Amino acid sequence: MSRVYNFSAGPAVLPEEVLKEVADEMMDYNGTGMSVMEMSHRSAAFQEIIDTAEKDLRELMNIPDNYKVLFLQGGASQQFAMIPMNLMKNKVADYIVTGQWAKKAYQEAQKYGKANKIASSEDKTFSYIPDCSDLPISPDADYVYICENNTIYGTKFKKLPNTKGKTLVADVSSCFLSEPVDVSKYGIIYGGVQKNIGPAGMVIVIIREDLITEDVLPGTPTMLTYKTHADAGSLYNTPNAYCIYVCGKVFKWLKKMGGLEVMKQRNEEKAKILYDYLDSSKLFKGTVVPEDRSLMNVPFVTGDKEMDAKFVKEATEAGLVNLKGHRTVGGMRASIYNAMPKAGVEALVAFMKKFEEENA
Repeated sequence: MSRVYNFSAGPAVLPEEVLKEVADEMMDYNGTGMSVMEMSHRSAAFQEIIDTAEKDLRELMNIPDNYKVLFLQGGASQQFAMIPMNLMKNKVADYIVTGQWAKKAYQEAQKYGKANKIASSEDKTFSYIPDCSDLPISPDADYVYICENNTIYGTKFKKLPNTKGKTLVADVSSCFLSEPVDVSKYGIIYGGVQKNIGPAGMVIVIIREDLITEDVLPGTPTMLTYKTHADAGSLYNTPNAYCIYVCGKVFKWLKKMGGLEVMKQRNEEKAKILYDYLDSSKLFKGTVVPEDRSLMNVPFVTGDKEMDAKFVKEATEAGLVNLKGHRTVGGMRASIYNAMPKAGVEALVAFMKKFEEENA
């Protein structure tokens, strides 16, 4: 069977040339006579893989020297606990709830201290980003937390909140490496890699060094202490070695493509094709206010559940797969991450036009 256009929200599409390269090296990585899957994480060959991956990520994102890059397991969801365990010195944190994942992070933080919901867009099914220019930031807050791009609802912070000097912590799982960022504006910027970077099973945490201390909440497990992993170069225990290797390949691919400025232009171009069509369509409509639209995740609906189901079924038969929306929004969602080619978005829009004509 030929390759489909995969619009899954994650695990998601990977660059074909990366997949081919990984396939070519499956039996013998770089003359070692073994696969990276079989390789000791203590070997020189693997040390070079992880060092190169980190170096390339630092270059792509212009990560300042006073930030550590950690390749951790447990996905983004484990960070919901790890962040308060390590950062809640005053036992207070402020959360901006703009979707399912920010809400889960906020609920988890309540186990460790006082988590304040200082802004939310839940009143309109998370279809917008609240005004964050003048928030009631708690004077003793240890940090302010956001989920920067909302995978389920298709919203994105175009402007970071005014944290009034407090440390900003951001989950960027679904917009990681989609555009340039100023890492120095964050205390922690982290994301699961399975949406825009690599295979499932890892989270990358970029953390400012002053936030890495031994002074963590009592009872914090060794494995959930940032210092444990920072001191050991992400090799305290066996990491997700194969995932680090594939992510490293994607970093190389991104550099070859021209870096994050180029990716941003490509992503804007792809998203415009889809949003322009949604704005002109009589059958389909986007669910997000235009000014807060994500470049990565595009939810849309027909307003009729049966019609939505028919669309998803026929799209799947046409090789446009994983378009069913999240159960909390319904309808459809096209995730158009870095590795989704422009041709994939064009094929989707062409199919939508045809479907609209047939079902008008």
